[in-house]
Amino acid sequence: MRSERFIVLVHPPVAKPSEPPAGVARLGGALKHHGLPCRVVDANLEGMLHLLGKPPGASDTWTSRACRHVPAHLRSLRKPEGFANGDQYRRAVLDVNRVLETSTPGSAVRVGLANYSDSGLSPLRSRDLVRASESPETNAFSTYFRERVRGLLKDGDPAAIGFSLNYLSQALSAFSMIGIVKQEHPRARIVLGGGLVTSWMSRPGWKNPFAGIVDDLVAGPGESRLLSLFGRESGGRRYPPDYDALAGQEYFSPGFILPYSASSGCYWHRCSFCPERAEGNPYLPVPPEAAVQEVKMLAGKTKPVLIHFLDNAMSPALLAEIARRGLDTPWYGFARITPHLGDPDFCRALKRSGCAMLKLGLESGDQDVLDQLQKGIDLDTASRVLKNLAGAGIATYVYLLFGTPAETREKAEATLEFTVRHGGCIRFLNLAVFNMPAYGPEVEKFEGKPFYEGDLSLYTDFVHPAGWSRPRVRSFLDKEFKRHPVVAAILRRDPPLFTSNHAPFFVEGFPW
Repeated sequence: MRSERFIVLVHPPVAKPSEPPAGVARLGGALKHHGLPCRVVDANLEGMLHLLGKPPGASDTWTSRACRHVPAHLRSLRKPEGFANGDQYRRAVLDVNRVLETSTPGSAVRVGLANYSDSGLSPLRSRDLVRASESPETNAFSTYFRERVRGLLKDGDPAAIGFSLNYLSQALSAFSMIGIVKQEHPRARIVLGGGLVTSWMSRPGWKNPFAGIVDDLVAGPGESRLLSLFGRESGGRRYPPDYDALAGQEYFSPGFILPYSASSGCYWHRCSFCPERAEGNPYLPVPPEAAVQEVKMLAGKTKPVLIHFLDNAMSPALLAEIARRGLDTPWYGFARITPHLGDPDFCRALKRSGCAMLKLGLESGDQDVLDQLQKGIDLDTASRVLKNLAGAGIATYVYLLFGTPAETREKAEATLEFTVRHGGCIRFLNLAVFNMPAYGPEVEKFEGKPFYEGDLSLYTDFVHPAGWSRPRVRSFLDKEFKRHPVVAAILRRDPPLFTSNHAPFFVEGFPW
């Protein structure tokens, strides 16, 4: 006797396997609230474990050693003791990544802990994604996909199979898994959503290139569309995420990390070249009191070792509510540099609430660049914020962006000077080179150049008005910025591959 119809929610490879996927947990929460059957699959974690469980024949000393030590390395990454020694942690991560990279010998495919590439297919071309669905056996995870799909569908008729696609590194595998679903269950309804799909569908003149493969493309939150398949309506309400099916999974972290979004969109919404503005995504916050209450409820159920706020920027109101009520678990997230953090008493209150680290989008150490980009950041305030957070014992993960239209070499040097001057207050650094969005209100002011070839590319190259081209920017970063002793010391602290996802565990005094 076949069971009742259900919905399958899939998080495809590849994404960093340090914590459960928040997107499918949020969708699962909406279905669960309405009493609708749902099966949640973290195919990213499961697929990686599948590859690691069948290591290839080693062709060199490093790979041979890495294959032998994979079980021990995975145990190490799941215990606090594995993070006590930076060198041992680094070896564990790089060895595991090496085994994944060599799991498809002789293939055009290369898999890693944070990436997936195929020299014959590009996730930026819709025709290549269609090819991935038509020839799924070329995917590194195809054996796992087929076994998992058969197991999922053997005892029921799914109302839909939804794929949450947020990163380019997931695209080829998502379409390969969709292809296997279509082979095994041709009548299955495929729903595709997530942040990357939302960005695709926001492009001017968008036309669906996946007709016949994907039945529903969903921009923005997908709860309403999934509920409608059962004849239910969301009424625009928001549902708490459900991590019941994911909390028992063995992620590559020393305990369960609870991801939580207290908002979608960005409350600032003014930065030049911002995708949120270009895509017209509204800012939709959960009331701070409700967000803190919900986080406490979820933490009580899942017993996390760390809470990860996923907001584009945690609002001052949310930070103030957390500081007032406190959380019983260490936490971190992205925050804007605001006068709130310029108050040392407020920073100390955040520390008492459990704040282990804040990610800060400083972007530049030149005031003119910040003003032209409409970042709303004052460098004097930024200096106070960095000093206050360090004084309170809160680590900072500072993001810098080079090569913007407003920047010149001299202004990039000013960023180096600011970074060095505040090196004692900066725990981690992320250095990025600016990508010009393919569309948006500011883009037409600049002469475009070919960049990433493909009809799904979200970025384009441009002629820099000051001649501060990408090659020159990269040369400056590699030969000068990164080689400064203060900067080099900061960069050496960054956890390889997992970066900010594991960085809080390396903060001095992390409360295990």
